Amino acid sequence: MAIIKDNILFYAVSGSLGDQITIYKRNGQIIMAKKRGRTNKKPTAKQLEARYKMQVAAAYAKEMLQDPELKAYYASKAGPGQNAYNMAIKDAYNAPEVQNLRIEDTTIIVTAKNDFRVAEVTVRIADAEGVILESGKAVLGRNGVDWYYKAAALPAGGLVVATAVDLAGNETLREVKLE
Repeated sequence: MAIIKDNILFYAVSGSLGDQITIYKRNGQIIMAKKRGRTNKKPTAKQLEARYKMQVAAAYAKEMLQDPELKAYYASKAGPGQNAYNMAIKDAYNAPEVQNLRIEDTTIIVTAKNDFRVAEVTVRIADAEGVILESGKAVLGRNGVDWYYKAAALPAGGLVVATAVDLAGNETLREVKLE
């Protein structure tokens, strides 16, 4: 790949030259690269999975950009050479991360992060047999990362399950056994 600067010959040229070279513009720069062609190899299972994931992300991006508020939000996160569509795909492609789940008295504190925004965190509390005793949404703390849920009771031998959900609907679970 070559970036062409101040060359009047290539200023108005774009496209392919035979089966050898492709010339295109990106971010105001003229780029000349070897022409890429189709391959005859069958895609691997990982490649097919990545293609499917990208199709889902692209469908999400198209849907989300119809909302002017979300489009403005994603556009505000875009860097040089990026746009709201790129950011929406990135958000849909990556799930949030539940970094920590800790318990202080009867308050459950969930530390959840995402490249963009964690939309909500829900907490479920189950007893030792797996019967759900209570569940609800956690409240976002002032630091923008910790979510707080006040439990009525925490049964010994039970289980606390926290689920973080991002704008794209990706979910991540984290469980902690109660002692």
